[in-house]
Amino acid sequence: MYIVLALVAAVAIGVGIHFALPRRGLRGVALAPAIAGATAAVVYAICTWTGLGEGNPVTWLVTLAVSFLLCWVGTDALSRLRASRDAATEKRLGLA
Repeated sequence: MYIVLALVAAVAIGVGIHFALPRRGLRGVALAPAIAGATAAVVYAICTWTGLGEGNPVTWLVTLAVSFLLCWVGTDALSRLRASRDAATEKRLGLA
């Protein structure tokens, strides 16, 4: 049951990251929360499978920290990729 709390916290982190990073118009509103939520689910499961308990603070710290980092890097990378591809397409079509 604690995994639900971890996922909700990770999705909230993802919402914050969506609004903290630039180029919001180039990505969907659900991208950052989806990355954070999926990452949190995988990391939390790995932590519990390795023997860390559900109530162990290390499980929560690792889950939320890795979710934050991967969400930040992934969202920023996808936004940059989209911006560069849009610029290349505009140049190819003669719009820029």
